[in-house]
Amino acid sequence: MLDSTGFKRPRFDDLLAAMEDKAKESFGDTVNTSARSPLGILLRIFAWFLSLVWSNSEDVYNSGYIGTATGNNLDRLGPQVGISRALAQWATGNVTLTGTAGYTVPAGFRVATGSGLTYQTMADVVLTGGSGSVAVEALESGTGSNVAAWTITIIVNPNPDVTAVTNAAPVTGGREKETDAEFRSRFELSTAGGGAASVDALRSALLRLTGVRAATVIENTSLTTDSTGRPGKSFEAYVLGGDDQTIADAIFATKSAGVEAHGDITVMVDDLAGEPHTVKFSRAAEVGIRITVDVTKGDEYPADGDAQVQSALIRYVGGSDAAGAYYNGLNMGSDVIYTKLISAVYSVAGVEDITLTVGKVVGGLGSANVDIEPYEVAQAVAANVEVTSYV
Repeated sequence: MLDSTGFKRPRFDDLLAAMEDKAKESFGDTVNTSARSPLGILLRIFAWFLSLVWSNSEDVYNSGYIGTATGNNLDRLGPQVGISRALAQWATGNVTLTGTAGYTVPAGFRVATGSGLTYQTMADVVLTGGSGSVAVEALESGTGSNVAAWTITIIVNPNPDVTAVTNAAPVTGGREKETDAEFRSRFELSTAGGGAASVDALRSALLRLTGVRAATVIENTSLTTDSTGRPGKSFEAYVLGGDDQTIADAIFATKSAGVEAHGDITVMVDDLAGEPHTVKFSRAAEVGIRITVDVTKGDEYPADGDAQVQSALIRYVGGSDAAGAYYNGLNMGSDVIYTKLISAVYSVAGVEDITLTVGKVVGGLGSANVDIEPYEVAQAVAANVEVTSYV
């Protein structure tokens, strides 16, 4: 039922009790409504189906609220604040092909990592001087196709005019479809700042962009340059993920006129009159994390337990594992929590006891949380996660 306190769904027991009371009111207190009586059986059948109707009514009620809506119902709330659920995305990057000088490699040429992740070129490329760089996209969506630099080394389609392939930079951008919890969190963050020309409004506008996982805005309200080099009366947006041009467009549309957008990346944006404007922002600074862990293992500890522990730690922090798979891990500005690292290790079967230390690559190790600045993001790679196991 619905009243000023909200919606309360009658359960099966509530409905059956009310129907039994009504039966006694109609037929007398001595009427038999036990589970094996004809009337009792009918009442229980009707109460069961009525409970399903009330359950559906509760779902309809909950579908109108961001905190309780799920699935497609949650998706339909997004446009009300100008956002939509991030769908599965395919990892993209660039590879360098080496082969016969002057040969044109057609689009769709397939390359792969040693672990079997396959990518295809997005355009024709001429091997000028014996090599050429071309964009590639993963054949499968998801974070599993995000790989570290120098891991794409296999030519899937043998071609005598193409002898080698490699990627000098990571291939990134792949992700699974945004979960209800992730979309709900981004929904709430995107509505935290209304209007425009404020720090909260800028951050909210950035979080509404497709592909942006996190964002923060730091302003310098003084008239002089601050300690990090931001000019007076300026702000700097730090963004994790997303397209450069789309980010710049959002900053220009939201920022106050006359206030400088400071940062490492410069993008030109045209206003409604066609006049060009320079918009700057920065990417999140990656902070390398080093972890060492000694594991006392039990009988259930798998043969590849050390690799599983290493992967579990990298999945939590974020970064690339030994197989070259890349994981998003912690959001920008999130500290590396020591106890959560311990929890990640214990997620592997057969772990009896551990000794774990953690710290930044540049710095010492310890048994405390690693502080991350609002404009930084923690990253761990397999080479910096050392796992040793003992009986």
